[in-house]
Amino acid sequence: MAARRSNPLLKSLPRFLTWRSLGFRTICSGRLGFAPSDPDPGPPVSTAGTKFLETFREEFEIGSRLITFETGKIARFANGSVVLGMEETKVLSTVTSSKGDSVRDFLPLTVDYQEKHFAQGVIPSTYLRREGAPKERELLCGRLIDRPIRPLFPAGFFHEVQVMASVLSSDGKRDPDVMAANATSAALMLSDIPWGGPIGVIRIGRIGGQFVVNPTMDELSLSDLNLVYACTKDKTLMIDVQACGISEKDLEAGLRLAHPEAVKYIEPQIRLAAKAGKHKKNYKLSLVSDRTLEKLRNLTEAKIEAVFTDPSYGKFERGEALENIAQEAKRTLEEECDTESLTVLSKVVDRVRKGVVRNRIIAEGFRVDGRRLDEVRPLYCEAGYLPNLHGSSLFSRGDTQVLCTVTLGAPRDAQRLDSLVGSPTKRFMLHYSFPPFSINEVGKRVGLNRREVGHGTLAEKALLAVMPPEDDFPYTVRINSEVMASDGSTSMATVCGGSMALMDAGIPLQEHVAGVSVGLVSEVDPSTGEIKDYRIVTDILGLEDHLGDMDFKIAGTRKGVTAVQLDIKPAGIPLDIICECLEPALKGRLQILARMEQEISAPCSQDHRNSPQLATLKFSNDALRRLIGPLGVLKRKIEEDTGARMSVSDETLTIIAKNQTVLERVQEKIDFIIGREIEVGGIYKGIVSSIKEYGAFVEFNGGQQGLLHVSELSHEPVSKISDVISVGQQLSLMCIGQDVRGNIKLSLKATLPQVSSKKNNVHEEPVPAVKEAPKVWTSVGNMPNEQEEQKLTGSKSNSKTLRATKQNRKQKKKEPESDDSDASIFSSGLSSHTEDRLNDEDAKVVSPLSAKSLKLGMQVTAMVYQIRALGLVLDLGNGVRGMYRFETNGKRDFEIGDELLVKCTSFSSKGLPVMSLVDDE
Repeated sequence: MAARRSNPLLKSLPRFLTWRSLGFRTICSGRLGFAPSDPDPGPPVSTAGTKFLETFREEFEIGSRLITFETGKIARFANGSVVLGMEETKVLSTVTSSKGDSVRDFLPLTVDYQEKHFAQGVIPSTYLRREGAPKERELLCGRLIDRPIRPLFPAGFFHEVQVMASVLSSDGKRDPDVMAANATSAALMLSDIPWGGPIGVIRIGRIGGQFVVNPTMDELSLSDLNLVYACTKDKTLMIDVQACGISEKDLEAGLRLAHPEAVKYIEPQIRLAAKAGKHKKNYKLSLVSDRTLEKLRNLTEAKIEAVFTDPSYGKFERGEALENIAQEAKRTLEEECDTESLTVLSKVVDRVRKGVVRNRIIAEGFRVDGRRLDEVRPLYCEAGYLPNLHGSSLFSRGDTQVLCTVTLGAPRDAQRLDSLVGSPTKRFMLHYSFPPFSINEVGKRVGLNRREVGHGTLAEKALLAVMPPEDDFPYTVRINSEVMASDGSTSMATVCGGSMALMDAGIPLQEHVAGVSVGLVSEVDPSTGEIKDYRIVTDILGLEDHLGDMDFKIAGTRKGVTAVQLDIKPAGIPLDIICECLEPALKGRLQILARMEQEISAPCSQDHRNSPQLATLKFSNDALRRLIGPLGVLKRKIEEDTGARMSVSDETLTIIAKNQTVLERVQEKIDFIIGREIEVGGIYKGIVSSIKEYGAFVEFNGGQQGLLHVSELSHEPVSKISDVISVGQQLSLMCIGQDVRGNIKLSLKATLPQVSSKKNNVHEEPVPAVKEAPKVWTSVGNMPNEQEEQKLTGSKSNSKTLRATKQNRKQKKKEPESDDSDASIFSSGLSSHTEDRLNDEDAKVVSPLSAKSLKLGMQVTAMVYQIRALGLVLDLGNGVRGMYRFETNGKRDFEIGDELLVKCTSFSSKGLPVMSLVDDE
């Protein structure tokens, strides 16, 4: 009988009180039974033995970091498993392969990289409190592992292989992606899968001109270079670079430093495989026999060569001609009943095409489309293709075409990242989309695609280097790249189109960024595997990418490189050839930059009233709390009423509106809730809250109370206040005073026209104080210089002013006559007095005019004094200035000196008369 546990509550009882001393069994299944007088004690309890886990370990040092390879302790059933550790960060990588025979004609290699929150002792914040679908970063790290290991599998090995890399623990000090790549190499070395490794992967940074090996995340934040380099003992396999305009010479120096450092990972893997590695299994390889290859070459080679020597073929015409050749060969083989050749027909035809194209490039120096080796395809650039967006552009290089759009958002629109390392948010995003119609195919749109994520990230890295600092440009930026047609290097076309779209959006980029893809066609000695001859090809086609040896994408400015991505097909390329490709890439990039600069060379200003608008306003935190309201009720109400979006941060309010009209509506509502600084002489809108015998109390300017005395209601004596105003009525009032206790005195009659001109009733126009205007997003590239600014602010010159917005610069002190900028004159709240306007039959045409006699409804003959972005400054005579705001669909083709018949409709908050054209009414 198995030993039973005694009740812990009865352990301290005397023997005579226990169940067994009374002859009972223990309670089981709710029943009580008697125990035999002499119970069987049963066999003695045996203790479990100790299991011994045979563990193998290799330690070495790179860049002052102690690194360990360990196997045998965990994941013992995997074909190969290795834990790589660096300080407190550990990464597990496992590899497995399918056991059955291969029936495919490609290598189905899958690499899954995963970062789980337990690695940092954190519970996921998702609803289910568990990790979901792979994030963008995990897809990118999976690609980083896939790209260097894929070329090293033997030809004809088409068995399914799966790599799974998991972060076991992370101290947050360094990125685990490079560690996962090295652990995968070691796991493949331990497995029985045939593979031509090992490889070494290293990260290089540069701080203050000095290269840093295996930099930490803190060091990378200070570095102007983030270089990931993978290689075998003597050849390069993969390069991935993000930089801040590093020169080609410095990039080459970084590559030559990275190679010997990466090789240091190789020897420990060889030693570990000697201790714990499995014997390589003889997998079945899908190879084509020499007889079949020769037979199909004789059937198709001459016809394929005729197609490739005709440069008049386009992409699809060429593909259709090659397909017809393959179908003719298929019919011939079917007549001969050659099933072996039919099975490998597509593979062999592709190999024959590859040989024809490569031999022609090496022997004759001509390409498929007839270009020279260093020639860039014809370019087409168009900025502002979609005028109602923040920014847009259309870029074409040959048959490759990309449409890029830019959308600006508030700081709170930044993407929230949930990764083990790096920044928690990202304010610059580039999303790349490759729809099936771009290559005339039928396909489904699914979730995140590894290729789309990789191409978009490459273009994002390239453009990030020229984005303005967050302190100068705090907005969130999103670029959408839609591939309209693809014939090679759409990611580099995205870089070019994205740069132009950013300029069109008015974002103050440091300079343009362009990218070009460089290919390689080589001739290899079959006996040694070394390259005998090669040609470097600039701006490769899609076909040249497929049939060539590498796709070397390089993006940058005129000053240097900002992003690099190298993918290769053979088992490594010498580093000398890689460095040689930098020079033709620079020449091609400069040609593209010159064409882009012809289209748009500086950031544009966004002065269209129908284009989306952004504005940044400064308020105290107390004022912002009043604007938000309880649980954000007031803020949501404004957003629902206007369609705008507001983002609140520390003493900052960011407004995103569909157009200028919506922006003005939002600012008017904000002024009513929060208010603005009270100025004597300023005009404010308020609502009568209560009426007393001596006057009325008015709520205005964000909840402030002011007294409207009975003597300030009208120029005529008032016997009963309720005859003039009523509770709830909205009035436009002028602040005429404020005492030491903060009591505000308001006047209605100061805003009304005087019935009779008496000296006692003459109202002198107050001089408004200089006040900082809202910081509205605009371009710094199209801002006026000092001479043009004088024209904008009322100098003696009568030339037309530039249509450039000035609200994101500091306001300079000016003369009282020209204190208002375009934005403050034409965008500030205008005091409307429609209920007090005179009828047209009572209006009089007066010319010349004095400032004291101007009244609401009065018609005058005025002369156009200045033409501004939002309206006109009018000369009403005798030095009196007025303003006329352009109507949405009204006339705008005025000339300085034109005479206009205008009518006074209201006064601005700073006392300037606002006029309207008599013809418009």
